[in-house]
Amino acid sequence: MIVLRVLLFPFAVLYDLVTRVRNKLYDLGLKPTARFEVPVISVGNLAIGGTGKTPVVEHLIRLLHADYEVATLSRGYGRNTKGFRIGNDEDSALTLGDEPFQLYRKFNDKALITVGEERAFAIPNIMDQFPNTGVVVMDDAFQHRKVTPLINLLLTDFNRPFYHDVLLPAGRLRESRKGANRADAVVVTKCPVEISDDTMMDIEKAIRKYCDKPVFFSKIHYGNPLPFRQTAQGMGEKVILVSGLANASPLVTYMKKNFAVIHHLDFPDHHIYTRNDLNKIRKLAEAVPDCSIVTTEKDAAKLDVASFEVLTAGLPFFYLPIEIEFIKSGQDFDEMVLNAIQRVQ
Repeated sequence: MIVLRVLLFPFAVLYDLVTRVRNKLYDLGLKPTARFEVPVISVGNLAIGGTGKTPVVEHLIRLLHADYEVATLSRGYGRNTKGFRIGNDEDSALTLGDEPFQLYRKFNDKALITVGEERAFAIPNIMDQFPNTGVVVMDDAFQHRKVTPLINLLLTDFNRPFYHDVLLPAGRLRESRKGANRADAVVVTKCPVEISDDTMMDIEKAIRKYCDKPVFFSKIHYGNPLPFRQTAQGMGEKVILVSGLANASPLVTYMKKNFAVIHHLDFPDHHIYTRNDLNKIRKLAEAVPDCSIVTTEKDAAKLDVASFEVLTAGLPFFYLPIEIEFIKSGQDFDEMVLNAIQRVQ
């Protein structure tokens, strides 16, 4: 790994130069950026891969929907459509992207779910068609500097903190660690349940070398597995785990602690499932008749579709709901968000 990083270091230096120039042009006002009257909250990260952005977006929907008309705006990674799109009942993970479709399945009665590559174009479309929109939550938009948000939330994974990482392609960072100084707050995600005060202090100290804004700590709260397609009656102890995540380690750790994981089908992030995948899952399940099949909410959104109905029929399929849970300072986080919005109303 070290040797590979050394070999890729010259390319990382070039990548760093390109991203620094780009950010400097925005900082100097030489590249245009849009500001909107509607409060915009950006949720993003410095690294590629999953840092738990979707659970944070869900938390913001739960926090805000009672008082504001909320719209979410994602790029819609992996979808087969282009341009601005408003989620509707005819959509799927293929037309919205897996994470926006997951949001639509859960929150279409509480928020307007939209996708669009060009956020500076999409937000005026939202406001034109839904003028009562009170807050727009942009997903994965920390590097999308064409829009200046009211609140810029930077997420970093406890297991892969940005301050221990290096730039692409030698590492996983999309831009220099110094980019963290644009954040209005940093949320450390996927913390272990037993994280100590000393550990949190050490992490906050490391983050403050790059950003002097509030630092919050959060963990994943897993709910009880829920059946989908009415194909499962009750969870068994034996489990076949199916996931398509950037980092499945926290999920695997939790599942092995609470269930007997017989097999883990570990697909890449944003994996598009095929009939061959479903046949493989079915064969594994048939080999262990008393097992259950457990997947993530994001993957369930792609598996629980009409085109797979025949292949999933009769299989004990469950999905594992998750929420973000703040450690100690959750009320402070909520008040920070609410106060920032109220100041511009």
